Amino acid sequence: MFTSNPFAVISASIPPAALRTYVVTMIVLVAAGTLFDIVHKGSAKYFFDNWRKSKSNGAKQIGGGEWVSLAIKTGLVDVLASGEFCSARRRVAHLLTMYGFLIYVVTTAVMVFGYPTPAAPAPAILPLLWWIGGLMVCLGGYWFWFFIRADVAAEGNSPLRVMHADLFILSLLASVTLGLIWAFLQMRGSSGANVFFGLYLIATTVLFGSVPWSKFAHMFFKPAAAFEKRVTYANGTRSNLPAPADKPELFGNAREQPRHY
Repeated sequence: MFTSNPFAVISASIPPAALRTYVVTMIVLVAAGTLFDIVHKGSAKYFFDNWRKSKSNGAKQIGGGEWVSLAIKTGLVDVLASGEFCSARRRVAHLLTMYGFLIYVVTTAVMVFGYPTPAAPAPAILPLLWWIGGLMVCLGGYWFWFFIRADVAAEGNSPLRVMHADLFILSLLASVTLGLIWAFLQMRGSSGANVFFGLYLIATTVLFGSVPWSKFAHMFFKPAAAFEKRVTYANGTRSNLPAPADKPELFGNAREQPRHY
């Protein structure tokens, strides 16, 4: 079951071209939503204004080698290792969700475009990675939702309390969960598989179509913000953002690290 391409199986009832068109449409929605978010919220303008200010007000000039070093640290610590989270639980949950989502999305695209029908069977590793990625998203996402969220862990609010800021994580969990249920039911030959496939498409459309109103676009801004933060501390400017993850002593009181639930 875990080595069968679910998108090839459903090609018997839905043309592969339709699935490809849907995937391309979701990519366009993400790109358009991110651009709208940048323009509407002025994220790019804010970032470049801070960048120019830090360069002009910096106490020292940064050389080419230091630029490369800061970029590498940003990639390794802030992006790949999610170093902005001081809480180990939150960092692990975030990494599970992030890497699971990447695996899930990439394998989905490869199977839809490269192996759309049973006539061209996908290597067994691709569906297996698809399942692993989806389960990683569920593990990290549900762990965060029910146990780690600040309003749940620190404030004692109900885990069922939903706010506008929760749109991204809820639509992500709904999309992946419904996708896994659909694939499982389809492999079992259940008549309810088509119902869950329809729900899967709806949840996925909400996930990628709600970029301007959710936190989806933040994943594109965070690396740039983390790099800008490191530059400001390297050239002697003090950013209005917390200190880099590997320099907590620069944040307020050196004896107390910032708290992230």
